[in-house]
Amino acid sequence: MMHGALEDISKAVGDTPIVRLNKVAREVKSEIYVKCEYLNPGGSHKDRLAWNLLRRAEEAGLEPGGTIVEATSGNTGASLALLAAVRGYKCVFVMPDKMSQEKIAGLRAFGAKVVVCPTAVDADDPRSYYVVSRRIADETPNSFYANQYHNPANPEAHYLWSGPEIWKQTAGELDVFVAGMGTGGTLSGCGKFLKEKKPDIQIVGVDPVGSLYYDFVKTKRITKPFSYKVEGIGEDFFPTTMNLGILDDIVRVDDKECFTMTRALTREEGLFVGGSGGAAVAGAIKYARKLDRPRRILVFLADGGAKYVSKIFNDDWMRENGFLDDDPGAGTVADLLASRRRQAIVTAQPSSRVRDVIAKLKELGISQLPVVERGKLVGIVGEVDLLRYLVSGKKTLDSSIGELVEGDYATVTPNTKIELLQSVLADAKVAIVTQGEAVVGILTKIDLIDYLAKRNAPPSPPPPRKAPAAREKPRVPARPPKRAKRT
Repeated sequence: MMHGALEDISKAVGDTPIVRLNKVAREVKSEIYVKCEYLNPGGSHKDRLAWNLLRRAEEAGLEPGGTIVEATSGNTGASLALLAAVRGYKCVFVMPDKMSQEKIAGLRAFGAKVVVCPTAVDADDPRSYYVVSRRIADETPNSFYANQYHNPANPEAHYLWSGPEIWKQTAGELDVFVAGMGTGGTLSGCGKFLKEKKPDIQIVGVDPVGSLYYDFVKTKRITKPFSYKVEGIGEDFFPTTMNLGILDDIVRVDDKECFTMTRALTREEGLFVGGSGGAAVAGAIKYARKLDRPRRILVFLADGGAKYVSKIFNDDWMRENGFLDDDPGAGTVADLLASRRRQAIVTAQPSSRVRDVIAKLKELGISQLPVVERGKLVGIVGEVDLLRYLVSGKKTLDSSIGELVEGDYATVTPNTKIELLQSVLADAKVAIVTQGEAVVGILTKIDLIDYLAKRNAPPSPPPPRKAPAAREKPRVPARPPKRAKRT
């Protein structure tokens, strides 16, 4: 074999470079670096996962010629397809319909079969890509269900490989590790290894608005997830591969922040990354802004931008979805709040008495209140719950509302697009607007209807103008008679 040549393309996985950010992070004092996982041969960090999944599957008896089945947003499928091509396996991948056409076409280029399922269904719905993938695996002989959301080989790949590689490359000179929150393999695996080496290192997750993670970490309540545009991060259920206990902090970003940063990384830093990479860097910069002293921060850039040329890097798509400043669409939650009469935010506490909460609901003419404890949102309490509580006869008006606090709400930010708010309120009882950890508003369906009605109302006709008063024609003075010429 030629000296220096690799045995096959799978041996090129790993040893991805770490690069310092210079322009997009110039506003913060901390040093921010990125690990360019998109330079793996399969185009993402999932190459490491695929390698470990197949290693464990073969140890468990997967035979040559077998079929790999997986529910994937695209990257895990691409990595498995690459390794399957080298090792002689067939592939069937099940994807949600919000994924880019480049991802679907890329999987089919490797000879994989791709099944597309609706995004906007619950994880346990028979049409969801999680359920469909499991059914296909059960019905296919000699198949291996990769099951990245629950397979311990996922975080193990990053514990055995990515974590040690980062530690060696940085010589341990990092203070914060930041990554997007998806299946949890990267954060859980790298986080475990890095914590063992340096217990005071901070592990920070980045989660998109609409995902379950942020609210659960902050309030320990499962709120209503809703759809969002960025791919590859966030979840609407809890994978067992995610160890939330490893996190020291969590940062939330919205679609526009993700996509704006993704484009900036390419145009200003030469880093052609996907939306999850933009999300992770945007989250890292948000985190860096609140630090009391400069730190060395390393951000995991999961995948490359080539799969998003028709979306994030397409001005028409960005404009159609309201992510370019020259087309605000229907506006944002901040616009809706500004259009209302200014209202003080009224909240309750878990220790508040039932009678006081009922009186407050009656006084304000509303049906639910946010519940806040030590300045942090912990849930909502509604009139229906209070009524059911009193009818049961187990408690009195002087009981506290603590056990009535529920999670039937979704949280949004002032930057959330109105189009997204509409889908939120289709499922959730209310949308609570948060800025950081502070509650800055509460929105119901009628608030949205009122805003859209005012926005779409035809402009009022101008008042009729008074006809000008008729003016008399000015008299022209008679010309004097001509004098006879003297001769």
